[in-house]
Amino acid sequence: MTSTEDDGPSSTLPRRQLGRFLRERREAAGFTISEAAKLVDLSRAVLQRIETGQIQKVRRQDVAALCSVYDVGGDETQAAVDLAAQARAKSWHHVYGGLYGTAFNMYVGLEAAARRLTTCHDQHIPGLLQTADYARAIINAFPSFTNPEEIDRRVEHRLKRQALITRRTNPVELDVLLHASVLYRMIGGPDTMAVALRQLAEVSKRPNIAIRIQPFRAGLTWGIPHGSFIILDFGRTARNEPVEPPVVFIEGGAAQDVYLEKPEEIRLYSELAAAIRGTCLGEVESRNLLRQVAKEYERGEH
Repeated sequence: MTSTEDDGPSSTLPRRQLGRFLRERREAAGFTISEAAKLVDLSRAVLQRIETGQIQKVRRQDVAALCSVYDVGGDETQAAVDLAAQARAKSWHHVYGGLYGTAFNMYVGLEAAARRLTTCHDQHIPGLLQTADYARAIINAFPSFTNPEEIDRRVEHRLKRQALITRRTNPVELDVLLHASVLYRMIGGPDTMAVALRQLAEVSKRPNIAIRIQPFRAGLTWGIPHGSFIILDFGRTARNEPVEPPVVFIEGGAAQDVYLEKPEEIRLYSELAAAIRGTCLGEVESRNLLRQVAKEYERGEH
């Protein structure tokens, strides 16, 4: 079996995600790269390049063979094969739905690999900072989610992701820019909002987390309704080179998610985030505002 490279332009995200999945499954199965490569008739160098997302044209039969060796289930094998097809395309859209698990949720996989997240939200509290009741209210509101067990699993999964920012060793740095409208958008009722805002105030005291509120008086940054977006940075090597290129994630809502990775796109959103940050309240003032609005909910003022 062989895999070849293609010098043509293509997004690296699907092949990065596929490589990460195959590496995790290989390690879970207890194989070294050399052992796994030999079993599917690949060279060690080729398999290593597949796992690091450096090969675009990964053959689907190679992926299926690796999944068989790693004893991967049928649904995940098919999803991996589909991801290999996306990685070969000149253009692509990530359209996986449902609960594939972290391996095939493109954003969750990138989030887990990131070292710093800059998240700008004007609709709701980011998932990494939501309480269980707040998350449940959001998930329960989506018309397709009617199975209580599925809703429970989604809430559980969202809360487990929060270990990224609370773990003792190398927690992810989180720079949160929240528009003040998030504080007043009623999600789950006054009690849910009060608890959610108090948790935000408390977690903002962690050294790896900064939360700033953009007040209504700031108007429109750059004069545009920019919406919510997240900039994912993956850190740098000992040689001060990026581990992976940064990515901008824009949640699609009812449509498809958008991932941007061209240098000019990263620069544009980084400058936008800096402009938004420049109009925000300071961290202490933001923390005080969160506590103030929480008290208002507790007094029944909203």
